[in-house]
Amino acid sequence: SIAAEGRGAPPCRPGFSEDVYKVVVPDITEKGQPLFNVRFVSCGRGGLMQFECSNPSDFRIEANGVLYAARTLQRSTLPVSPLLITASDAATQQQWVAQVTLVPRQQVQEGAVPPVMSKDLKEIAFPPRNMDSQLKRMKRDWVIPPINVPENSRGPFPQELVRIRSDHDKNRSLRYSVTGPGADQPPTGIFIIDPISGELSVNKPLDREHISSFHLRAHAVDLNGNQVENPIDIVINVIDMNDNRPEFTHQIWNGTVPEGSKPGSFVMTVTAVDKDDPKTANGMLRYKILSQNPESPTSNMFTINNKTGGIITVAAGLDREKVPQYTLIIQASDMEGNPMYGLSNTATAVIRVTDINDNPPEFTAETFFGEVPENRVNVIVANLTVTDKDQPNTPAWNAVYKITGGDPTGRFSVPTDPTTNEGLVTVVKPIDYETSRTYVLTVEARNEVSLAKGIHTPRQSTATVSIRVIDVNESPYFEPNPKFVRLEEGMMPQSTLTTFSAQDPDRFMQQTIRYSKLSDPANWLRIDTNTGRITTIAILDRESPYVKNNLYNATFLATDNGIPPASGTGTLQIFLLDINDNAPRVSPQEVEICEKPDPNAINITAFDGDLSPNAGPFAFELANRPVDVRRNWTITRISGDYAQVSLKIGFLESGIYEIPIIITDSGNLPMSNTSYLRIKVCQCDINGDCTDQQHIMAAGLGTGAIISILLCIIILLILVLMFVVWMKRRDKERQAKQLLIDPEDDVRDNILKYDEEGGGEEDQDYDLSQLQQPDTIEPDAIKPVGIRRLDERPLHPEPQYPMRSAAPHPGDIGDFIHEGLKAADNDPTAPPYDSLLVFDYEGSGSTAGSLSSLNSSSSGGDQDYDYLNDWGPRFRKLADMYGGSDD
Repeated sequence: SIAAEGRGAPPCRPGFSEDVYKVVVPDITEKGQPLFNVRFVSCGRGGLMQFECSNPSDFRIEANGVLYAARTLQRSTLPVSPLLITASDAATQQQWVAQVTLVPRQQVQEGAVPPVMSKDLKEIAFPPRNMDSQLKRMKRDWVIPPINVPENSRGPFPQELVRIRSDHDKNRSLRYSVTGPGADQPPTGIFIIDPISGELSVNKPLDREHISSFHLRAHAVDLNGNQVENPIDIVINVIDMNDNRPEFTHQIWNGTVPEGSKPGSFVMTVTAVDKDDPKTANGMLRYKILSQNPESPTSNMFTINNKTGGIITVAAGLDREKVPQYTLIIQASDMEGNPMYGLSNTATAVIRVTDINDNPPEFTAETFFGEVPENRVNVIVANLTVTDKDQPNTPAWNAVYKITGGDPTGRFSVPTDPTTNEGLVTVVKPIDYETSRTYVLTVEARNEVSLAKGIHTPRQSTATVSIRVIDVNESPYFEPNPKFVRLEEGMMPQSTLTTFSAQDPDRFMQQTIRYSKLSDPANWLRIDTNTGRITTIAILDRESPYVKNNLYNATFLATDNGIPPASGTGTLQIFLLDINDNAPRVSPQEVEICEKPDPNAINITAFDGDLSPNAGPFAFELANRPVDVRRNWTITRISGDYAQVSLKIGFLESGIYEIPIIITDSGNLPMSNTSYLRIKVCQCDINGDCTDQQHIMAAGLGTGAIISILLCIIILLILVLMFVVWMKRRDKERQAKQLLIDPEDDVRDNILKYDEEGGGEEDQDYDLSQLQQPDTIEPDAIKPVGIRRLDERPLHPEPQYPMRSAAPHPGDIGDFIHEGLKAADNDPTAPPYDSLLVFDYEGSGSTAGSLSSLNSSSSGGDQDYDYLNDWGPRFRKLADMYGGSDD
């Protein structure tokens, strides 16, 4: 076996006899069965030790150190991770921890568990089911307890930790080695072992905050590399040292607390962390308030829970209006707040005192004054100012105003100005100076939210508003308006209808009123400017288009002499009663029938502008003249309003006939009238529809349509005339532009009628010597006026340019042309582009004689002139003369 040998005899140190236990338990453990008894070395300390188990749901440990099963456990339900047994000293609050690994018995019998090594070579016995029965002991292997190494050790290095020895080194030489993180795995080089002596040493300072423990494995081999012992596990724990200060998670903490909060009210929690081991005093933090600013009303307004960091109030008197904010300096210290050994750090806690409605609004004055003109609405009369110590623009500061007295009719309101918090006394209903000259209002101011408990409304929250009403010149008014008058139509001019007078509401002003007419559509009335008496200036006619539903409306104006003058309007409604003043007329006034009417009767009625009983029933009668009316027609009364006109004869020629009919109404004084019925007689088809075209035109086309048709015909004739004139003018221009060439003229004259300008450079190789100049030169005077080429300049005075010389030799046309070309090249007025030169001389004759003699094929018969047909219609005559056959 392999053992670890320590150096020297260390002094007694309190703790468990074993730091690591491995206990073999039955495959099935019943509830309440004892499993193991831990032993604690107290080194003579007084007081009782308290034991705790890390898995209290499955196991419990008594004060004597015996571990029991808290419930029935099976092999499959055993915890995989080791149990942690903690021993605490009630007096010093020190703690010690041991690890217990539970291994089922079946795994030990099957050899699935490696031998267990122990420091003191003691055996671990299985505890019996009954504590009184004899304990059965079993042998265990060697174990190396965890090695504790403090962090940040100053050396010297390497520093020996433990020596590894094997029982086999007595017979042969062995070599020792360690493997694992910190040895041959990253971070490498931290631990080294002497291969011969087996001394395990640490090579550099350790940092618990970086790596808290190392798990190494020790090996023992012979010189041939054969393993002589099973590898053993070495656990190296890094012991924490207080090398880290507490750190607050925030440097500035913000919290709020309502003003007036009672002592014990929670404010906020501050938190700090320490990288040291929180299970030791190195990482156990304590909080403390170092200072408070301001120290009002006391220096200890707040306290802090030294373990949790919770800040609460401890004193009353928080008043936002006096101290809106507190600043606390908070300290966090480790070593459980030990000021001598602990490390500390500070942070700032800013506590803002929030507002509550503990200050009611108070008016700045007891009485406010204002004035307003009468009859004005939506006018601000006075501004009510208040003071409120609460936080502005919050419900505890915003004021709400209410009128509690002096306004029984509700003529005022007091809305709040959202910016200034003032009360705006506003007129919402018109005020009459003649009714009330002053108003005294009582206004109360409150906040949008209720006052806090215990706060009462002071007297300054109520004010008086005195309002003076200013008298203004008011408009006169008619009473009643509109005024209704009932009378018969036909009233003669200069008749008095009524007196339409107005009243002045300004009783305290001595003013006069004058009247005028504002609206009189039919111009029937006149009003007296001083008294308002209304008379007629024309006959009132109920049938006038200005009368609607028997009512005639006229509007009058009343104006006082105030400063400034005021005026009011009134409407007079005249209800006109009907009288029999309109004679009846036939309706319809125009009908049409066929030449042979079937049926031959026409139904008619009468139209009367009057109303009943001055209208129907009507009496219908044919007039006596002309005499043919009664001979050809007859009239029969159907009812009181209808009659029937019938044709006595069976045939009536087409045309228009006017039948005079005498109609009499039923008025008290009946009125008669001779009205003409216009009858159009036309030819009809079998369906009884008119087929006469003249009748259709007369019936279907009105005067406007006939005028439109005539205008269209006139415009069309004018367009045709303009087109004929334009065509004649165009023919004249075409004749003027044509060359005066007949087919009987000589060949050269015909060729000049073409606008050909030559074939370009390919035409320059002709032999001009064949052209012979005629004997005489034709003067310019005999050239026809207006016959010019299209590219010639217009006939107006031209600038002087070098004269073109005459032909040097009368018989050489080529020299003549070259001289003309040279003169054109030197001409400053010539265009910059190529153009056909125009020569004034075209020749007066030809040495070849007249072409008219070429009337047979006897001369030049060997020449083929058929190509002249390709030159166009102007050469067709030459082609016929020279290109034809002997026929």
